[in-house]
Amino acid sequence: MIRVLLADDQRLVRAGFRSILADEDDIEVVGEAADGQAAVSACHELSPDVVLMDIRMPGMDGLEASRAIAADERLASVKVVILTTFDLDDYVYGALRAGATGFLVKDTEPEELLQAVRVAARGDALISPSVTRRLIAEFAGRVRGPRPDPRLGALTEREREVMQLVAAGLTNDEIAARLVLAPSTAKTHVSRIMSKLGARDRSQVVVLAYESGLVSPGWLAD
Repeated sequence: MIRVLLADDQRLVRAGFRSILADEDDIEVVGEAADGQAAVSACHELSPDVVLMDIRMPGMDGLEASRAIAADERLASVKVVILTTFDLDDYVYGALRAGATGFLVKDTEPEELLQAVRVAARGDALISPSVTRRLIAEFAGRVRGPRPDPRLGALTEREREVMQLVAAGLTNDEIAARLVLAPSTAKTHVSRIMSKLGARDRSQVVVLAYESGLVSPGWLAD
């Protein structure tokens, strides 16, 4: 059972998401929060697997709340999915840097919402990879030059290759197909990369890949 916390200052939005999620046998909405501080507190109290977090809320916003959750070792298993709208895209890259697992457009279709919750709970891939990779590339392009990271020195050549494909938004199965590997081998490579980099999830691997210059905007474009 995937435990979900809804964090949004609009009651109708929370009710809409709750209605969609409530019909699923493998998903349970365990609580709601109307601001970031309440969301962080609810994570400690309810131990959700996934938080659907609005990025704009009064007081502590979704970005700050995501950062607080990611920085707390007691909440290491909590995955945050930022809820955004296209006119707030400037926040997306910052949200991923703050430790969010991915993002979801608020007017997404119900099927995409359900898939996003399940993907986030697995920690398997970013949300909406085709959209995410374009946005990450766009905002990573605003970084003032690559910042070499010594942690990349611990990676093997194969792991660096896999990291590039993770940064392009590929799933483990897609990485396996591209490199002609068994899916289990691709998954092992990704796990080792995250361990060596001290990354919380794949999103942080993506951010580091762009900021370090391992990949550049437009690489492996759609």
